[in-house]
Amino acid sequence: MSRLGRQRLNAFLDMLAAERGAARNTLDAYERDIADYLEFLAGKAPGDATADEIRGWLADLAARGLKASSAARRLSAVRQFHRFLYTEGLAGSDPSAAISGPRLGRPLPKVVTVGDVDRLLEAARAACEREGITKPVRLKALRMRCLVEMLYATGLRVSELIALPLSAATTRERFLIVRGKGDKERLVPLNDAARQAARDWLEAMKDAGQGDGRWLFPSEGESGHLTRQVFARDLKSLAGAAGLSAAALSPHVLRHAFASHLLQNGADLRVVQELLGHADIATTQIYTHVLDERLKSMVRDLHPLSDGE
Repeated sequence: MSRLGRQRLNAFLDMLAAERGAARNTLDAYERDIADYLEFLAGKAPGDATADEIRGWLADLAARGLKASSAARRLSAVRQFHRFLYTEGLAGSDPSAAISGPRLGRPLPKVVTVGDVDRLLEAARAACEREGITKPVRLKALRMRCLVEMLYATGLRVSELIALPLSAATTRERFLIVRGKGDKERLVPLNDAARQAARDWLEAMKDAGQGDGRWLFPSEGESGHLTRQVFARDLKSLAGAAGLSAAALSPHVLRHAFASHLLQNGADLRVVQELLGHADIATTQIYTHVLDERLKSMVRDLHPLSDGE
């Protein structure tokens, strides 16, 4: 780093400390990021840097194996540094203004396989039929079976699932009307297994002197419905009983499984968008990796010139 580069960096750090009250750890992070950039400039005055040199530095970061998120953080520091130089009259322009940041890939949702879900559902059903269990234990097992069957059949948000009304267990329709985000209503499918699980759960509640309240899944203690924390905890226990990784399974993962498995079997992305209650198709497009794999399989299996590999 040139002497002038060090002077400009010190002036920038002084500004952060005096005007923004930046903490020592923050100042150290800015110093490391910008010092790395100035070293790349190889002695060139920072006020004379060009947009191409910033792009070259970003390419160098990528070649060093830096994650896109880390590179984006370093670029943010350099942008602020160049903006400071320009506003203070220490540079005639801000070359970072023309730079696009590294593309941050949206993390793919965790998804379990159809086989994993089958094992989970089978474990939930088996728990209800285990010999010698007490009535309270069986009641809890029936609730868990109903929760899992309903979630995988409908793709509901966990907040929507635990707040289902009692009437969801008695509907003769093959769908539910759900009120989701933004107070918007939508239709979600309801298969025979989910309907039967709901009827069995309702019958067991009535036998236990319950089932006359407002909620399909009433709270165990105070008034209200089951909490998401209790459901998530019990689901992890069920995952362990099914021989699955408890850490990899959550109510949200089952919602993602609902969507991914529909797409794998040919469902249209916009149909899945409606079922999930996404206001924007862009939110549903996190599943396009599933579509990509399906398209590859179709070309491989159906194209007349494909070699089948």
